[in-house]
Amino acid sequence: MDINFNKNEDHNKLLLSELKRRHAIVAKGGGDKRIEKHKSKGKMTARERIDFLVDNPKDCIEIAAFAGEGMYKEHGGCPSGGVVIKIGYVSKKQCIIVANDATVKAGAWFPITGKKNLRAQEIAIENNLPIIYLVDSAGVYLPMQDEIFPDKEHFGRIFRNNAVMSSMGITQISAVMGSCVAGGAYLPIMSDEALIVDKTGSIFLAGSYLVKAAIGESIDNETLGGATTHCEISGVTDYKALDDKDALNKIKGIFDKIGDYEKAGYNRAEPQTPTENPEDIFGILPRSRADQYDMREIIKRIVDKSEFEEYKEGYGQTILTGYARIDGWAVGIVANQRKLVKTKKGEMQFGGVIYSDSADKATRFIANCNQKKIPLVFLQDVTGFMVGSKSEHGGIIKDGAKMVNAVSNSVVPKFTIIIGNSYGAGNYAMCGKAYDPRLIAAWPSAELAVMSGNSAAKVLLQIETASLKKQGKEITPEVEKELYDKIKARYDEQISPYYAASRIWTDGIIDPRDTRKWISMGIEAADHKPIEKAFNLGVIQV
Repeated sequence: MDINFNKNEDHNKLLLSELKRRHAIVAKGGGDKRIEKHKSKGKMTARERIDFLVDNPKDCIEIAAFAGEGMYKEHGGCPSGGVVIKIGYVSKKQCIIVANDATVKAGAWFPITGKKNLRAQEIAIENNLPIIYLVDSAGVYLPMQDEIFPDKEHFGRIFRNNAVMSSMGITQISAVMGSCVAGGAYLPIMSDEALIVDKTGSIFLAGSYLVKAAIGESIDNETLGGATTHCEISGVTDYKALDDKDALNKIKGIFDKIGDYEKAGYNRAEPQTPTENPEDIFGILPRSRADQYDMREIIKRIVDKSEFEEYKEGYGQTILTGYARIDGWAVGIVANQRKLVKTKKGEMQFGGVIYSDSADKATRFIANCNQKKIPLVFLQDVTGFMVGSKSEHGGIIKDGAKMVNAVSNSVVPKFTIIIGNSYGAGNYAMCGKAYDPRLIAAWPSAELAVMSGNSAAKVLLQIETASLKKQGKEITPEVEKELYDKIKARYDEQISPYYAASRIWTDGIIDPRDTRKWISMGIEAADHKPIEKAFNLGVIQV
């Protein structure tokens, strides 16, 4: 091991420590005092409910843990979007679990809460994956109702999705473990089966105060919409539970009886660990996003037995394509090569840049994987497509369009891991969020933006200084440096993986060593839904 490896390792492990620190903060939801108050009512927290429900809390992946981080400061914040979402196993059945966190504004829905809930339902719909709702919510956060209530991808879309999933035969189970009010009352009742916890669970379109104001009737919330009312009088709910644990045990019993699913049939062999040590990833990955490295060395530490069968190895070398297995699953890997390469013509190509030949290779490989029904894994560290007269005259736009077309029309499940750079059109071609990856995760080293911080800051600085000069202001070197530093600091915040994760542009920031787990569980989820249409590239320029 050289000194550079050790410096890289120190840097990347510090990034991982920061990830763990920040996750520990959001995992506390509304904080210790609100957790204590919540538990004083005899209720478990959202995370405790999920941990009790699943077969093994370690066999889970969390979706959008950093949703809402740094947002809504004027409203007191919304840690983790006020809802915890995990993919795990209940009674040996893989499913997705959505649990409102009542320690965050009583579980009220902020705009990001709606986006996160819709993402959970999207995962369920894409994969025919059973979904469990653990409801404990005060409904729409009224101060921001205009941003969560009326639009297509807002609150009401949840109930539309309930109906669509029911028609698709996707199992939906709800447990009302706290408040369930107004429009939110439809969610559990549009599920296949609904449970309610005695004394702490309640369902009503309007609470006692609103009923009094609207029609003059005086009634308490328990009589209005408690467990006894809905299990014995209205028939709205199907099961009454004594407490949280009783409700969760009843869900386990329901899931235990669910029959098997029709499988898509993705190839899986006996899982094998990589022969190369995954811990080496921290030393291989450079500290600077501008530095070069060999992506093959990263791949070897992710795939089974460190075996990677390359496709067109000597052609289009700034993208690596090939077959491998991850936790036993057969996959096709499309990865940006970050190493400076020399072509057979003697030309040098920059690592991380997509050239015409590499786009052409990737297009053909994606088509092959669709033909063979092999899931695709994209490993992103891309600065964009090659520019300049030579590339333009060579048809880079045409070849890039072919790759984007192939990614867009791919019918096999796609999974994206953002390792380093994810800039500009490179993000699109390498299956960014807009291209429907079943799961998309970032390493702590990731950066997502139109261009790098340095490049963007230089462009923005030119615009800013030109504007100031027009106003007659003198731009000294000191003023220019101050402007540059200010612009770059703002831009660097926006390219952070946490900025992307807070807005659910990715499904999470993960420990690089968990990459295999995310991809494996993602393919297992995708295996619940057979491919419904043939792969067709449509019209392309050849």
